[in-house]
Amino acid sequence: MGMHIKKGDSVAVLTGKEKGKRGKIIKVLSSGRNLRVLIERINIIKKHMKPNAKNKEGGILEMEGPIEISNVSVVCPKCDKVTRTGIKITDEKKVRYCKKCKEIID
Repeated sequence: MGMHIKKGDSVAVLTGKEKGKRGKIIKVLSSGRNLRVLIERINIIKKHMKPNAKNKEGGILEMEGPIEISNVSVVCPKCDKVTRTGIKITDEKKVRYCKKCKEIID
């Protein structure tokens, strides 16, 4: 299964409390069919942490929460619009392109 979203992509949130906000993908979480993404400064949650080797203090930390991959869409770097992506094969390599302006994304 090919993914239309990758780490480092600029995306816009389509639904939920963060609707309309844009950010950059930090990480793509995949566990079977349940694909989720972490986006910079979007869907901030508070997590209670005990002190440990990494986190000496412990306490309440704010971090990005996962968002279902179907609730985000790629923002084309060229035309700066929310768009769907297509796949072209060029020089024996698959590349994604913007369906609106036909420009190659990666």
